[in-house]
This record gives sequence, structure tokens and C-alpha cells, in this order.
Amino acid sequence: MRALVAPLAFASALVIGSGPGGVVSGQQPDGSDDTDDPIAVLVGRLDLERYKAVIKGLTRFGDRRQGTQRNRDSVDWIEAQLEAAGCPTERLYYTYDPPPRTRGGARRSTPLNPTGPTPTGGRIGRNGSGPGGSSIFGYRGRTGVVRDPLMQPDEALRALNLEEPTNGDRSQVYCTRVGATRPDEMYILGAHMDGHGFGEAADDDASGTALVMELARILSAPDVQTEVSIRFALWNNEETGLNGSRAYVEQRRERQGLENPPGSGLYPEPRWLGMIQHDMMLFDHGAPGPDGVVSRDQRREADVNIEFQSNSDLAAESRDLAFRFKAANDAYATDYPAMVGPHMTNTDSTPFMNITPSISLRENERGMHLGAGWNPHWHQPTDLYVTYTDEDFRLGLNAAQTTLAAIAGLAGATVTGP
Repeated sequence: MRALVAPLAFASALVIGSGPGGVVSGQQPDGSDDTDDPIAVLVGRLDLERYKAVIKGLTRFGDRRQGTQRNRDSVDWIEAQLEAAGCPTERLYYTYDPPPRTRGGARRSTPLNPTGPTPTGGRIGRNGSGPGGSSIFGYRGRTGVVRDPLMQPDEALRALNLEEPTNGDRSQVYCTRVGATRPDEMYILGAHMDGHGFGEAADDDASGTALVMELARILSAPDVQTEVSIRFALWNNEETGLNGSRAYVEQRRERQGLENPPGSGLYPEPRWLGMIQHDMMLFDHGAPGPDGVVSRDQRREADVNIEFQSNSDLAAESRDLAFRFKAANDAYATDYPAMVGPHMTNTDSTPFMNITPSISLRENERGMHLGAGWNPHWHQPTDLYVTYTDEDFRLGLNAAQTTLAAIAGLAGATVTGP
């Protein structure tokens, strides 16, 4: 199935009206006119409906599980969108050939959040020690990964997601905005495009993939220039153990900063200045209630998590990078604040974290909230585009505003157009 959906046309940068989820081009979030500020101009080119449209385009390929035709089709589709945006693409190839799974290693196939209370009555003690007592999580839901296609009630989506993965060759796509004055240095912006769970992988991680694609569109515009290079990477095989991003590090780490051919001014792998991952951008609805059910509504306390890993070799540098992003959120985001934490784990920034400053955005504080069942759609058939409201999509857009503002400042972006 090659063309499940025609390539989504990327238009040139547009000016959008003020209001929830949008910033007028050349206008700060507080309404003041600042057309001389290139960061405000760039952030103003983000648009909620366009961001949603890219997510929707990705979900047309189902859960995009690695090792399937739907995954390969979605990689082709992403490549076409980046090329249409004026961001020249490349592919990285690797082989994924794990040993067969043993019976003892099989994962559960269970709803993440059952409709009734958990076996402990819905409340656990600290560190899962038992019912009642103090808990840093409050009430919690059960977690798991759905492996049974019959748990997807939509017959068309079930059929689309039915093909099981096979071992073999894999590819992932990236594109690069080459820096005008320091092309031998770059920031990497990443998200993983694969998912699983027999849904549409809308939050995990079409939301992050769409964010990176939108930033590639905006920063690749003809009237935009950056001092350093920026690479936009859409990793494959994240759900199987970060295999795509690990392959990238293994293949390209030693090539950093090398001019090829010598004297050409071309740097196929600029030296890494930092890696910023985007994983699960939409959902921050709080803890389950006593019945084990998470609220339908985005909580008032929702925020953009910016995580570094406290035990990485470059923890101090990564923390400093995280706070640069928080400052960008403070200055340019429209709806949700940012919070910095030391909980980056199990996402594609991990293979980079001991080599270059690395952070991740959103994640639902992965080691805490997700593990405590705060997201009822994580790896579930309910991770669908229609599951999420504009408040959820706007959280993702605010993460995009945060990253765009921060990276525009770090990369020395300038804009010659309005």
C-alpha cells in the first residue's frame, strides 16, 4: 500500500491571527509589536490547524509499526513532505534482526486503564508497596502494551495494522538546514515516527514527528538563514529499543566535523552541539481518579516538560540547555508554561546523552507519570487522532513554539521576509 494518502502540501509561511494557540507574525505573545525580532516572526509562522493536519496525515498510516509496509509507506511520505518544504533529505540504513521472543518475555495485552479500580482499589503506597498510605503518584492505573488486534474495534484500522513486523533492513529519513557561517556545527531535532498498539500512534509519536516536520518547514523557508546547521531527524524503531537513533550514533558519531571532500566546504556530519528529542506532545491530564479513570480534559496545571538525564556524562551541560528552552518558553509560548526536570529516559535522546548535551520535550515525565498510568492511551488502540481535543493539540503547538524559539536563538536565525 504505497499511497494511502496523497502528500500533504506544505505551503509557504503564512501569517495567522492572534488567539489561543497562535501568535501573529511579528508580534509577541503579550500583543506587543516586535517585527524586528526574528524569533517572534518565526514563532508566528506556527499554526495549530497546520500542525494538526500533519498529525492527521501521519495517522492515515495506522500505528506505523516498524518492519511493516505501513511503516515503510510512512517513511516515504515523511520524506516527500520534507522535500516539498525545501529541506533536502537523506536516509540512514541499518538492519534490525533481534532474536525471537521467548515465551517468558512476552508482554501483556491489557488495557492501560481499565474502567474499574485497580486490583489494589485504585491507590498504592509509595513505590507500589500496597494499598493506602502515602504515594507520590496518588491514584494510578495499570499499564501495558496491546498486542491483540481484536482490541481495535475499528475494522478498517484493524486491517491496516494487522501486518506483523519482520526482521530485516530498515531506513529512516532526515533533512538538514545548512548553516550559513558555521556549516560544520549543528543541532539535531528529533522525534520517532514508529508506533505500536493497534491505534494510530497519534500522540506517540505522530505529535512529535509533526512538530519536527513543521520546524523543518519553517526553518527551510527561502527567507530564513541560520548561522549553524540544524538537522531534523525522524527516527525509526524507537519502540523496539531506540534502534534507529542508536544506529545513527554508531554510523555517524566518528564523522562529526569532517569536511568531505576536503576543501569543499561541505560537512556531511557537522559537529553535534546538542540533541533535542520530542516524544508524546499532547497529553497531560493528571492522575487517574479513585475509579482508575483519567479525566477527558487537559488539566489546568498542564505544562511542557523539558527533561535532561541527571546521571548522564553531560548532565550539567544538558541542564543548561534545558533552561535555555524554558527561557524560550517563558518569552514566546502562548498557552502552557515549561518545567525542567531530570527524568529523560527511554527515548531517542538517550544514545546521544553522553556525547552531546541532550534533552527531551513533553514525555509526561516518562519514568513517573507514564509508569503510574497517567496516560490511558499509551500504546493502546485509543491513541487516535479523534481522541484528542484542541487543548491537547495546543499543548503540542506550545512545545513547538518552545523548541522553535530556543533553536532559532541558539542557531542565530535571521529572517528577511515579514
